[in-house]
Amino acid sequence: MAAAKRTPLISGNWKMNLNHFEAIQTVQKLHYLLPKDVYETVDVSVHPPFTDIRSVQTVIEGDGLDLILGAQHCHFQDTGAFTGEISPAFLAKLDVKLIVCGHSERREIFGETDDMVNAKVKAILKHGMTPIMCCGESLAEREAGETEAKVLGQVQAGLAGLSADQVGSLVIAYEPIWAIGTGKTATSADAQTVCRAIRTAVAAQFGAEAATAVRIQYGGSVKAGTTEELMSQPDVDGALVGGASLDPEEFARIVQFAAG
Repeated sequence: MAAAKRTPLISGNWKMNLNHFEAIQTVQKLHYLLPKDVYETVDVSVHPPFTDIRSVQTVIEGDGLDLILGAQHCHFQDTGAFTGEISPAFLAKLDVKLIVCGHSERREIFGETDDMVNAKVKAILKHGMTPIMCCGESLAEREAGETEAKVLGQVQAGLAGLSADQVGSLVIAYEPIWAIGTGKTATSADAQTVCRAIRTAVAAQFGAEAATAVRIQYGGSVKAGTTEELMSQPDVDGALVGGASLDPEEFARIVQFAAG
């Protein structure tokens, strides 16, 4: 299943950082730092806060940048009395292509359940965008030897009710909770083990073709110094980058290492 390497996807999740002026400067500098030929071998997405999306969209389209516009979150309903939430239909109108859903911070802090993540995956696909569906275990679960059970349980629940074609088109991000914002990171071998288990589970549920096509990212304190080894793993198809993506120079190095 891992023989045919998929195009890597490097995604910068800016979380609640950068106002729209800072976002414009960051995306322009990032594009300036990346050689044109990088985009022939790697996809690069940026996921700014909601207040920045329109500004970043205007820069990407107006300057003809090769970056992909993403969002960090959405609701699963198109409209309704959901104060403060964002409709996937609205994001589609802003030419957003990728939406992160089920991020550990959304699960842990805001109480998102597996059922909610599944509903968001379906809503994102409904509007012609691609979900980056996150999964990952806590430190306690890791130390108890429950990593695979937790991660694969989230994957199965998040993909419930989808077709094999839909699953093959999306992105799954393995992001161990214990490695997010802590400076700790899974070894490349650890990341490969879990990403391989995810791909195997997808094959069992949706078939080998979907498993071969689905892109699986690793996320968790990703740095330029760890990217090359991480990307050498056959089942790791990219990275969901947090804090390091706020620094255009560091993020550009991560992208270039992923490009090979």
